[in-house]
Amino acid sequence: MPDAPTIRRATVDDAETLARFNEAMAEETEDKTLDPETVRAGVQAVFDTPGPAFYLVAERDGEVVGSLMITTEWSDWRNADFWWIQSVYVRPSARQTGVYTALHREVRRRARKADGVCGLRLYVERDNAAARAAYETRGMSEPPYRMYEEVL
Repeated sequence: MPDAPTIRRATVDDAETLARFNEAMAEETEDKTLDPETVRAGVQAVFDTPGPAFYLVAERDGEVVGSLMITTEWSDWRNADFWWIQSVYVRPSARQTGVYTALHREVRRRARKADGVCGLRLYVERDNAAARAAYETRGMSEPPYRMYEEVL
């Protein structure tokens, strides 16, 4: 098995890779083709407006092999933030080699160290059995809530 990846906070220099990962993830998991300009603007906005979101990347031998984004959700019930794990992607050649495990471990470490974080959340496509198994293996469980949305 390859060495454990190095995890770091993404920089603006990673924006193009992150955008490509987002496009690939949407195609693989939801059979959706995203508008490249919109995705690139969305990724760039994370770097232009620090605070509400950040990316972590996993590197191996100088190559970014995985990433995820963290956004926050205020919980008035808990007087603290949930960190939402989003936009998870691992290059196909790096899957099943500990990349997501390393990313998840680093998110958990940072969340526990941060002030005012009460938990981690994520959403996953109903039929994505591999992702569901990965999250459950790392101690996450399905809450008793259903998610609804209205696209505007």
